[in-house]
Amino acid sequence: MSDPFDLAEVAPPPAGALAPAPYLNALNPEQRAAVEALDGPVLVLAGAGTGKTRVLTTRLAHLINMRRAWPSQVLAVTFTNKAAREMRERVAALLGGAVDGLWLGTFHATAARMLRRHAELVGLKPDFSILDQDDQLRLIKQVAEPMHLDDKRWPSRVLAAAFDRWKDRGLTPEQIGRAEAEHVADGKGGELYAAYQDRLRVLNACDFGDLLLHCITIFRAHPDVLGQWQRKFRYVLVDEYQDANVAQYLWLRLLAQQHKNLCVVGDDDQSIYRWRGAEVGNILRFEQDFPGATVIRLERNYRSTARILGAASGLIAHNRGRLGKTLRPADAGANDQGAPVEVRGVWDDEAEARLVGEDIEQLQRDGHPLKEMAILVRASFQTRSFEERLLTLGLPYRVIGGTRFYDRAEIRDAVAYLRLVNQPDHDLAFDRIVNLPRRGLGDTSLQALHRIARAQGISLTQAARRVLETDELRPQARRALRDFLAQLDLWRGKLVEMNHVALAETVLEESGYVDMWRVDKSPEAPGKLENLKELVRALAEFENLAGFLEHVSLVSDNEQQAGEDGVNLMTLHGAKGLEFDVVFLPGWEEGLFPHQRSLDEGEAGLEEERRLAYVGLTRARQRAYLSHAANRRVHGAWQSSIPSRFIAELPDEHVARTADSGLYAGHGRGGGLADPESVFAVPAPGSTWDTPGQRRARAFFAARNVTPPAPRENARLAANAAIAVGDRVFHQKFGTGRVLDRDGDKLDIDFQHAGRKKVFDSFVTKA
Repeated sequence: MSDPFDLAEVAPPPAGALAPAPYLNALNPEQRAAVEALDGPVLVLAGAGTGKTRVLTTRLAHLINMRRAWPSQVLAVTFTNKAAREMRERVAALLGGAVDGLWLGTFHATAARMLRRHAELVGLKPDFSILDQDDQLRLIKQVAEPMHLDDKRWPSRVLAAAFDRWKDRGLTPEQIGRAEAEHVADGKGGELYAAYQDRLRVLNACDFGDLLLHCITIFRAHPDVLGQWQRKFRYVLVDEYQDANVAQYLWLRLLAQQHKNLCVVGDDDQSIYRWRGAEVGNILRFEQDFPGATVIRLERNYRSTARILGAASGLIAHNRGRLGKTLRPADAGANDQGAPVEVRGVWDDEAEARLVGEDIEQLQRDGHPLKEMAILVRASFQTRSFEERLLTLGLPYRVIGGTRFYDRAEIRDAVAYLRLVNQPDHDLAFDRIVNLPRRGLGDTSLQALHRIARAQGISLTQAARRVLETDELRPQARRALRDFLAQLDLWRGKLVEMNHVALAETVLEESGYVDMWRVDKSPEAPGKLENLKELVRALAEFENLAGFLEHVSLVSDNEQQAGEDGVNLMTLHGAKGLEFDVVFLPGWEEGLFPHQRSLDEGEAGLEEERRLAYVGLTRARQRAYLSHAANRRVHGAWQSSIPSRFIAELPDEHVARTADSGLYAGHGRGGGLADPESVFAVPAPGSTWDTPGQRRARAFFAARNVTPPAPRENARLAANAAIAVGDRVFHQKFGTGRVLDRDGDKLDIDFQHAGRKKVFDSFVTKA
């Protein structure tokens, strides 16, 4: 067996199997064909739940068992360390022991091993360091400072994102076009990229993007080196090929050119990471890039019911950019179709959260563990209403692959501003946002404030006022601090005269915090802005700012008590690769899902959104619930919405549409009303449901013998009037309690944690 680092050409092992291959008997015919097609390029189109990992690991074990290559002559690459570990463990189990010398790891880890062999060819030493993200940002800041860029418009993370995009496409500074470079760093993008790369070489360092980029550069400039690696790796296997970016594609193609024994496993229908460089065209073009390739489709699904698979397949069939396959259950009988996918329409997103909460409670009573249920949202801001509803119901939950709403950095920043307006002496809030966005207050200035506050036993706000009376700070820092304190005083003065929702918007705008994210060009910035809008929307549900801030504290305290068995909340992107018994898919509305940003990108953006919908549906084993709301509150104002086009694309035979799911007229299968915006405009309290559009809506409902949903405000008043003695209710400040007595619109309630209180019925909801 050859040394895994030896590049000398080594003959393959003698022909003949090392041992019998009972592992082949566990495969279905298509899986077995993919495992046994050992020669030449192979594309395995593995649909969701069809045993992709089993095929890849069994093929890897079969190559070694059939003595097609020494382990060190096989290269297998994945996207995550977890996937690489799982593959290694499975191969060892199939072969009866660990396999030494196998090149199995992530793209970046494998490229790093190669690069250390030839580092000098790109101006590095073999012991180069690999920068983490923080170090990368600090280095970019150092390189950018002499160019006098506006660091608010071009912060380090924005520049890093631009450099990463270029590296993902395999582009060195010399290969960046002038027109493209001019869009970055006020026209200095190319110059800055080159300076950054030069600085990395001086430091004998790489960032993650360099690992592949340098390898590609070496392979292109030094055919002899490329030839050594091509001869070494007789077989190359790739997992999740649909997620490969251009640099990964170029690296793989160069390595596989000699033997052409390249096997890629992936699903074009699950390519959902275009925003971070993934190029679905890599898998779509495989047969053109590797003529004579064998294409094997895995369509037998071992996860979901026939109804779920039928709905998902019918939806994704509307995409033009796909190779085509149709999922079917692997072992379900003709009469075992499963429950249809349920599509429910609701009046607003609060009703949506209540509906999902009721379903979860019922499913839990029926014996479904909470950990086998998931709420999958398109945008992270959507989780707030579900988090709060689950807290109200006392149901534990966890946010997977992300942070709970009130723990997100941008939400903590915004809440800190509001706390400081409401509580001038809140030191933690002051410390968090006094220089956010940057106001020219450096570490020295902040240390002076802390020193004065400790010495005199006063708050940081008071220390800031006192330090302005001295010359301890530089004039620029004094001006910045004086302006900041003046802003706080101005906002506090408006607490009495201005609605707390409008005040919050004013604070976030006038502080420059929202603008900081507006000019940020990183991929995370739009989501952070959406979260800030959702925060403002949350404020509208409270009487005043103090009540909201107390609620945030209570929520944070409750979140720490979540148990092991909890409902899973995550974005659709974060759900890829996971599966649950029951999946809830809320917010299927135009502009939200498909998202407006993707719609603005044209057909490519829309098709990726449809693939995301397909991923969401195929996470469900037994039940899938889709919902859409006629109204959502944005910045405290109600906006009408219409159902997602994806709902209309779901095949009727696999879907159950509840009575009001087809009420959102003029769109898809529900059609019939021309102007949904006027239909779903929320009337003022006490007004009648009598606009022209609403009259047509009443006629539409009457023709179908359906009672229209009541306007939200009227429905809320009716619900409050119906609260009776003995009912379980929820108050935003006092939490959950039981009604002991009622006197007109006043309720006497025994709260679980706050004790006995008298409150107005308008301040509580049924729990």
